[in-house]
Amino acid sequence: MNTNNKLNKSNSYRLLQELLRNKALKKGVNLIAPETVFLSKDTVFGKNVTIEPYVVFGPKVKIGDNSHIKSFTHIEGTVLEKGVVVGPYSRLRAGTFLKKNTRVGNFVETKKTKINENSKVNHLSYIGDALIGKNTNIGAGTITCNYDGVKKSQTKISDNVFVGSNSSLVAPIKLSKGSLIGAGSVITRNVKKNSLALTRSAQMEFKNYKRKKKK
Repeated sequence: MNTNNKLNKSNSYRLLQELLRNKALKKGVNLIAPETVFLSKDTVFGKNVTIEPYVVFGPKVKIGDNSHIKSFTHIEGTVLEKGVVVGPYSRLRAGTFLKKNTRVGNFVETKKTKINENSKVNHLSYIGDALIGKNTNIGAGTITCNYDGVKKSQTKISDNVFVGSNSSLVAPIKLSKGSLIGAGSVITRNVKKNSLALTRSAQMEFKNYKRKKKK
């Protein structure tokens, strides 16, 4: 591709983005820094939506009423219902469906995942091939281990579940309603209703231990 073709392509893309941004602004979308937001032709916005700077929308994205997308977030193939808050620094991949009043926070990645009403994945997590119920909290550093090197498997997390920080959920697995996962656990078996599950080695302590010194 020669220089002129590259310039023409760049100008066409810039003009398209200006058109899409102006269309969104006229509809009432609050683009805080419009020149930093990149939209797709099929991006759909509801009412009273706020988009912070440096957000990228890939194809097939629908944003519901009263939702708030925070800075440095990338979204594609995703549906958000009303009152959803996403970011900053989130990545929502294809197949993500966030029901009303859910929260996906900083440094969280989702893929082929449905998160039901009032549930939260606030920070530093990967949630893939998962179904999360209502009023559930996923602690920081939680990973759904969905791929065994051959096939993808699903993680099912029911309503009112609390997953402690730094937990690994090895799919296929189900966490039943009201269950609690202790922080730092690797969970490989289904967890029953209203149960506490944890896997943790005994802490060892050596009194008056002297560290080795460099020679």
